[in-house]
Amino acid sequence: MGLNEKPLSTLHEKASYELADFAVPTGREEEWRFTPLSRLKGLHDGTAAASGAVNVTVDAAPEVTVETVGRDDQRLGKAYVPADRVSAQAYTAFEKATVLTVPREAVASRPTTITLTGSGDGVAYGHILVKLEAMAEAVVVLDHRGSAVYADNVEFVVGDGATLKVVSLQDWADDAVHVSHHHAQLGKDATFRSFVVTLGGDLVRLSPSVSYTAPGGDADLTGLYFVDAGQHLEHRLLVDHSQPNCRSNVVYKGALQGEDAHAVWIGDVIIRVEAEGTDTYELNRNLLLTDGARADSVPNLEILTGEVAGAGHASASGRLDDEHIFYLQARGIPFDEARRLVIRGFFGQLIEKIEVEELRDRVMSKVEAGLAG
Repeated sequence: MGLNEKPLSTLHEKASYELADFAVPTGREEEWRFTPLSRLKGLHDGTAAASGAVNVTVDAAPEVTVETVGRDDQRLGKAYVPADRVSAQAYTAFEKATVLTVPREAVASRPTTITLTGSGDGVAYGHILVKLEAMAEAVVVLDHRGSAVYADNVEFVVGDGATLKVVSLQDWADDAVHVSHHHAQLGKDATFRSFVVTLGGDLVRLSPSVSYTAPGGDADLTGLYFVDAGQHLEHRLLVDHSQPNCRSNVVYKGALQGEDAHAVWIGDVIIRVEAEGTDTYELNRNLLLTDGARADSVPNLEILTGEVAGAGHASASGRLDDEHIFYLQARGIPFDEARRLVIRGFFGQLIEKIEVEELRDRVMSKVEAGLAG
C-alpha cells in the first residue's frame, strides 16, 4: 500500500455535492497532510465567505458557443462530483458558471482563451464547463492572473471520438491563493491532452483527474512548475481507469529555488478490475536548485486486474548535475549561463508540447526571469 493506509480505490470513493458531508481538514488526513492549512485563508473550514470577484473573460473561436449560466443549469456537476471539502465549498458557493460548447464534428479554427483575473479583494468561487460533442476538436487555454483567494471546479466533457487540448497557466500574483479541481470525463475513443503550468501564487493546490466512460479513451497529463522562496505549489493527480483498453500518460517536472520553496506532487492511478488492457505510466522529476527547497513526490499505482498492457511509475528529486555544468564551463560558458542552459534543457521537451506558441514563449520567459531573480 506504500504511504497510504487504505487502497487508492477506497481513498477516492468519497464524493458529494454537500459541504456537510466533508469534515473540516486537520492536516492529518492523507489528502491534506502536505498542505499548509493556515495559508488557505479559510477556504477549507467554511470561514471564507464569498466577498470578492475573479473576472472571467472569454476570447472564443467562432465555432465555440459561450454561455454564462446560473448554478441551477442542469449541465453543471454531471461529470464531476466534489471529492474534498474545498471542492464542495466551491460547488456550493459559486453564483455564475462559464459554459463552453463545441458542436458535433466541429473543429475550432483557433484556441479559445478563458482569462481569469483576480481583483485582489475578498474571496471568490467559480465553475467552468467545457463540453465537446462527438468528433469535435478544440484547444482551450485557462489563463489565471492577478491577486485572489479563489476556489473553483473545472469540468471537461470530451465526447466520443472528440479531441480536447487544454493549457492551464497559473500565473498569479505573489499573494494569491488558488485551490482548484480539474476533471476530464472521456467518452469512447476520446482524446484529452492537458498541460498545466504553475508559476505564481503564494499557495496553489491543483487537482487534475481523469475518468473514462467507455473503451478507447486516451489521456496525456503534462505539467511544469517553478517554485520560488516561500511558495507552496501542489499538484494532486488521479487517473481512474474503469473501462477496458484505455491509455494514460503523466509527466510533471518542477524546479525549486529559495528558502521554504515547497513543491508537492501526488500521482494516483487506479486500474480497476474491469479495466483490462489498460496502458498507463506516470513520471515526476524535481530539480532542487538551492538549499532550503523541498519537494515531496509520491506516485501511487493500484492494479486490480492482471490483464494490463502496461503500467508503471517513477519519481526522482535531485540537484543540478555537476558534470553537465562542468562540461559547459570547460567550453568557456560562464556558470550562470551554464546553469540556465541545463534548466532550459530540463524543461525544454515539455514546453515544446504547449499548443500555443505565444504561451510557449511566455512560459520560458517566466522561468528564465525566475532564474535571473
